[in-house]
Amino acid sequence: GLFVTDYFTSTPRKLSPFRSFASIELFHFHIPEDTVIAVWNLITFKEQGGTFGDQCPDHSITVYFRSGAPSVINPLHTHFPRDTAVPGSFALTLTWTLPNRTTGVFNVTSPLPGDWFLAAHLPKDEGKISVKGLYEECQYLFQPQLIVQRLVNIAVLYPGYVTEKSMAPHNRSCLYKVFVPSYTSRMLVEVLRCRRAEGCPLWLRVRAKAPPLHNSTALDCWEHTPCQLVLDLPFWQHWYYVLVEKHPGVLGTVSFQVTVQLTDCSRPSLARPPFLPSSASMNMPQSFGSMGGLALGDSPLPTSPNGTKHPVPIPTASPASEWCWPVRPTLRNELDTFSVHFYIFFGPNVSVPPDRPAVFVINLLPVLDSGGVLNLELRLNVSSLCGENATVFGCLNHEVPLMSGDNTSVTCETESLAGFLLSVNATASLSRLRIPYPQTGSWYLSLRSLCATEHGFEPCTNVTAEVYLRAYLSPCINDCGIYGQCKLLRTNNYLYAACECKAGWNGWGCTDNAEAFSYGFQLLSTLLLCLSNVMFVPPVAIAVRSHYLLEAAVYIFTMFFSTFYHACDQPGIVVFCIMEYDVLQFCDFLGSLMSIWVTVIAMARLQPMVKQASGGRGHVLYLLGAMLLSMALQMDRHGLWNLLGPSLFALGIMAITWTARTIRRRHCYPPTWKRWAFYLCPGALIAAAAVLLYAFVETEENYFYIHSIWHVLIAGSVGFLLPPRAKPSRRLGPLSRRKGCGYQLCINEQEELGLVNPTMASINSICTS
Repeated sequence: GLFVTDYFTSTPRKLSPFRSFASIELFHFHIPEDTVIAVWNLITFKEQGGTFGDQCPDHSITVYFRSGAPSVINPLHTHFPRDTAVPGSFALTLTWTLPNRTTGVFNVTSPLPGDWFLAAHLPKDEGKISVKGLYEECQYLFQPQLIVQRLVNIAVLYPGYVTEKSMAPHNRSCLYKVFVPSYTSRMLVEVLRCRRAEGCPLWLRVRAKAPPLHNSTALDCWEHTPCQLVLDLPFWQHWYYVLVEKHPGVLGTVSFQVTVQLTDCSRPSLARPPFLPSSASMNMPQSFGSMGGLALGDSPLPTSPNGTKHPVPIPTASPASEWCWPVRPTLRNELDTFSVHFYIFFGPNVSVPPDRPAVFVINLLPVLDSGGVLNLELRLNVSSLCGENATVFGCLNHEVPLMSGDNTSVTCETESLAGFLLSVNATASLSRLRIPYPQTGSWYLSLRSLCATEHGFEPCTNVTAEVYLRAYLSPCINDCGIYGQCKLLRTNNYLYAACECKAGWNGWGCTDNAEAFSYGFQLLSTLLLCLSNVMFVPPVAIAVRSHYLLEAAVYIFTMFFSTFYHACDQPGIVVFCIMEYDVLQFCDFLGSLMSIWVTVIAMARLQPMVKQASGGRGHVLYLLGAMLLSMALQMDRHGLWNLLGPSLFALGIMAITWTARTIRRRHCYPPTWKRWAFYLCPGALIAAAAVLLYAFVETEENYFYIHSIWHVLIAGSVGFLLPPRAKPSRRLGPLSRRKGCGYQLCINEQEELGLVNPTMASINSICTS
C-alpha cells in the first residue's frame, strides 16, 4: 500500500519533581486512523540561567503513555481509595547520555487511533524550600515529538460480499478493514478458495481499531478447513482490520477470497443483509463514504463495488445465546466542569427481571470527559427480593455490552473483552465503582439477577429485583477529602482534574495516611508558628518607650498579620482564617518588609528636614518605602529582590548618613563601643543567622520549627538594632514667642544627644509663624 508520514510536535515544558498528579506535565497527541507505526522522539535537555546546565545533576525522567485518557500513575506506591479501578499504562524511564541533553525513542506498532496522552515528571525531591532568585535553578525541559506512518486506501470489505485477491510472490500480506455497526453480536471472517495443492498457506488475523499484531486473534488456514474466524461481541461503531498473510517460505502467487458476515443480535436468525445500506443507516463514520445503498426493503441491490463478487449464502446464526436486549439510554445533565449526572428514564430505581438482563448505556464525550472520575453506585432494595437468596450482578464494559446467554455467568470477561464486575445482595446491598480518567465513548452496564443454589447460580423464579442506580462524573474522588484540594488543571486546550494532598496525606484521593500528620502535631505546628510572633512584643515596647511610635505601629501590624496568616496557611484541619488567604499573605509579606525598612531608616537617624515633609505630617522615606514595597509584592511576592532590594537601599541610606557623620566628626559613628558591642554586633549576627536559616535550611519537613525560629530571631534582632531615644539638650531654653495672631511651627534640629557629649552638640531652634 501507499504510506503517508505525518509529524506532530509540542513545545518544551519544564518538568517538576513528583508530589501529586498536579505536578506532572501532560502532553496530548492525536493518532490518525490506519496508522501502522507511531514513533515518539523524547527530547530532554537542561538549562541553568538561560544556558546549558552542564553542572546540573542527572535526574531520571519517567514518561507514561496511555491511549484514550491520561495515565493513572502511582510512582510513590500509595494506596488508592476503596472501590477504585486503576487502568493500566506503559512507563518508560529516560537516563542521560550527554551532560546536558538526552533523547529517547518509543515505538508503537499499529497503535490505537485517537487521543494519546503522555505524562512526564522528575523524581520526588527532598522538599527543599528555596528563595526564588537566590541562585540559578536547574530546569529540565521535556519535548515529545510524534512521527506516524499510516496506510491510505486500505481495501474495505463489505458484509455479505466476497472479495477476490491474488497475492503476488513479492507480497507477503494483504490488509482489509470492515466497519462493525451497533447491535452486532457476531462477526465471521472466512477465507475461501485458497488455490494451493498442499493446502492454504495463509494466516488470518483480525484486530479491532488498528491493524493486527503478532498476538492478535489469528487462525492458521493450513490447519483449519474451512478457514473461518469467529468473533463474538465485537466492538460496536469501530473498524475491524483483517490481515491475510503468507506462511514464511511460501513462494509463488496465492489466490484466495475473503468475506465478512455480521450477525444482528436483535434478530439472531438473520445475518446482515447481503448488500450495503447507507452510511447513515449503519451509523458509519464519514471516512467510510456512502455506496448509494438504501435501507432494507426499499430497493433492489446496489451495484457491487469494485473487487467484489456476488453475495455469499448467509448461514443461520446459532440460537438464543446470540440474543441481545434493548439498551436503555441515559439523560446527560451537565452541572459544571467534570460534574455530570446521568439520569435514567423512569429511574433511578431499576427493575431487573429474572429472565433477561437490563442494559444501560453511558456516553462520555470525546476528550471532554476523560479528565474526571466515572462513578457508579448500585444499591439493592432488599425488600424486593421476597426472601429469595438473590444476587444482582452488574457488568460495566466499554464499547459493547456483555450479553451472555449463560445464566450462570458471574464474570465480565471474555477472550477479547474485559469489564468491571459489581454485585449486590441482601448482605452487601451497596456496591461502588470509581474509574479515574475513563476512556471516552459508550460504557454499557448490564444488570442480571441470579439466585444462589447448591450447584451455583441459577435463574431466579418470579423475583424482580429493584436496584437504585446512580452514575455520575466528578472531578476528583470524594472531592479529595478533608486533607486534599481538587484542582482543575489545563494543558493547552485539554482540561483535567487531580488532587493535591496536604498534612502528609498521599494517594490519588488523599486517603493514604502512612505519612500523615497527627492532630497533635498539626496543633503544635500551628501554635509554634503563631505564638512565635509574640516575640515582637518586646520590640514594640522598646519602640514605644523610645518614642518610635510609627515603628511600633509597623511591628504590631506585622505581628498581627503574621499570626493570622500562619493560622490560615496550615495544611491540616487546624486552620483559622479571619479573612481571605490572599489578603493575609500580602499583609504578612508587607509587614515583614516594612519592619526591616523602618528599623534601618530609624537606625540612620536622618535629620528631620530630610525625614519629614509637609509640616511634619508625613515621613517621606517611610511612605515611599510602603508604596514601593506594595508594588514589588504585587509583582512577585516570593522574589529575592523583594527582600534584598528594600533592605540594601535602606542599608545604603544608613551607611551614607553614618559615613557623613564619621567624616564630619572625624570619629567613628556610633561613637561608643558599648553600642557596638552590646547592640549593633549582636543584632546584626542574629539577623544574619535568621536570613541563613530562611534561605538555606528550611525544608517542608522542618518548616514548622525553623520558620518559628526565624520569627524569634527577626524580632530579637529588631530589639537590639532599634536606636535609643534621643535625649533633649540641657542647654535648650524656652523658645521666644512672637506676639500676634497665628500658630507657631517649631523645628528642633539636634543630633543624637544620647550618644554625643551635649556640650559638643550644636542646637538650632527655628520658630516661624
